[in-house]
Amino acid sequence: MSHAVDQLLTILDLERIEENIFRGRSPQVGWQRVFGGLVVAQALVAAARTVEARPPHSLHGYFLLPGDPAVPIVYEVDRIRDGKSFTTRRCNAIQHGRAIFSLSASFQIEEPGLEHAVPMPKVPLPESLPSEAEMLRRFGDSMPDAIRRWFARERPIELRPVDLARYVTHEAGATEQYVWLRATGPLPDDPAIHRAVLAYLSDMTLLDAALGAHGHSVFDTGLQVASLDHALWFHRPFRADEWLLYAQDSPNSGRARGFARGLIFSHDGRLIASVAQEGLMRPKSGAR
Repeated sequence: MSHAVDQLLTILDLERIEENIFRGRSPQVGWQRVFGGLVVAQALVAAARTVEARPPHSLHGYFLLPGDPAVPIVYEVDRIRDGKSFTTRRCNAIQHGRAIFSLSASFQIEEPGLEHAVPMPKVPLPESLPSEAEMLRRFGDSMPDAIRRWFARERPIELRPVDLARYVTHEAGATEQYVWLRATGPLPDDPAIHRAVLAYLSDMTLLDAALGAHGHSVFDTGLQVASLDHALWFHRPFRADEWLLYAQDSPNSGRARGFARGLIFSHDGRLIASVAQEGLMRPKSGAR
């Protein structure tokens, strides 16, 4: 197991303080604010630990304030409903006495039903794409400094973008992007861990689908960029340590916000999850 994956699993293993109260922490890697996907994943873990024998099928969350990586995050779970088939939980993430994130999650018993799914887009497989190390060797000199440093850092999730040009140019116009992702090391067999890791990685690159339409990225210093909300639906079993295709598009942006959505497929083409997100895309005062 890679050090980064081991650290992520440790951070996702929340400390139980009381019956419905948990405490999490952030990796100390010099970030100015907590990564949104980490808060989503930890809130899901907290909510799931108050539910017996029912996996989550959807979650909806709002980012309220930037998280402070220097202090722990307290997660308070409210047991909204325990029905015959469905269970509902609300979870607030709290720092410095204020909520920084609010999550609603729904859980369901396993049961059969009608089934269909759209096919996976025809894109190059991850084995045919350059690794992150190869990307740095081939395109590092053309990448903006912030993107090059991000790819060079050890991380728990490996990315293989289908369209490498998005990371080395500022060409506008494309409203779709495809990225292969997986954990950089093997994960335990517990499906709850794989769902938490998927929640973590589902916040990665998604807003770039909206920013890329205008020739920008989350690394642009002339923009104020932040996730505003996040929604995730789990459809089928999967492993987050195997390659997953994140097919993303952005149907709209305006009023300093960009909307993006994504479909996540397993390597063998099964649709395993859907994601939607809106983010702040505000030019900074005086920026051009």
